[in-house]
Amino acid sequence: MPASVVQLLDAYGVKSNQPHELSEVETYWRDHHDWLKASGYELRPRFRPGWEPSWKADPRKTSFTSEDAWRLTNGAVIDAVRVSDNTNVVLKRINKDQDHHPHEVEIGNFLTALGPTSANHCVPTLDTLHPPDDENISIIVMPLLRKYDSPRFDTVGEAVEFFRQIFEGLQFMHHHHVAHRDCNSNNIMMDGQHLYPQGFHPERWHQDLKPNAKSNAPYYTRTRFPVKYYFIDFGLSRRYDPARGPPSEDIILGGDKSPPEHAPGNLVCDPFPTDIYFLGNLIRRDFLDGYPEIFRYGNLGFEFMRPLVDDMVQADPTKRPTIDQVVARFAEIQKGLSSWTLRSRVIGQREFVYLPQRIIGHWYRRIRSIVMRVPAVPVPSS
Repeated sequence: MPASVVQLLDAYGVKSNQPHELSEVETYWRDHHDWLKASGYELRPRFRPGWEPSWKADPRKTSFTSEDAWRLTNGAVIDAVRVSDNTNVVLKRINKDQDHHPHEVEIGNFLTALGPTSANHCVPTLDTLHPPDDENISIIVMPLLRKYDSPRFDTVGEAVEFFRQIFEGLQFMHHHHVAHRDCNSNNIMMDGQHLYPQGFHPERWHQDLKPNAKSNAPYYTRTRFPVKYYFIDFGLSRRYDPARGPPSEDIILGGDKSPPEHAPGNLVCDPFPTDIYFLGNLIRRDFLDGYPEIFRYGNLGFEFMRPLVDDMVQADPTKRPTIDQVVARFAEIQKGLSSWTLRSRVIGQREFVYLPQRIIGHWYRRIRSIVMRVPAVPVPSS
């Protein structure tokens, strides 16, 4: 970071960390490294006691190109390796004292206990750790996942399968009387490890790289090796008693702040119709219309979803379909899609600018997916 920028931040009282300095949230993980390792989980070099920046020891390296210069983007979440089998996992630190997240461990354990069925798209809790120095902190261990749209969808059929799975997953939660309450695009991920025969880097913003972080990680298409999608982050989730009727819950804003019932002045709402809105708005923004205000545009070829999405995002929550109705209507939509449509390439609204590159990239990925060696990791069956 240039010295002028650092001085400006300091002038406004903003703590600025150079790559060789650990932030406050990073020091937490470093200070608990030895306990975590004794519990069976190893952190990357940056978060180990006595860490020295690799680029300082090697004049040929710079902080920009060094893996151990990458800071955490979310201080509560960090990747690790499970020592017993060398599996990549994710650790999340949860403070039970926080008013907004008192039930996250409980909800996660409840959903995990329902079993790894095909309909259960809730990220499983693999382990729960309790630091000895703070009884209010729990650390949950989860499988390493990728952003749901990384790599990008290759065909319309791949996106249709994504829609089917997220509707199925929300139906599973609602049938067990759990409202997610924050199921925006940041909280839906996928188990895509079997797509990457040479692996990928576990740090969320660098997952396009190989584990050694030296080059891009080659991957198969979802068409060749299907994936499973998962809801994550149950910090705002609640489980309700159906005998007490529809809930009227205090509003807590999540990642998507656009639901009409969350407008200023409203204090409570039924979170189940809001979950419907969240998924409808995800499809509307990520697949249909995009985010023109920030120059991110949608895609062509998904208008068959427009009538259902429009109903899911109606301003009046009572007029939105239930998740069972969404699933039934989507099944009818899916039946009406031709093989030609499902196999069509996903085309961006402004793709004419990059058309030759996108066409070449599409066929390159498909051919490479066919000729690459079959991965040793099995495709998830549930």
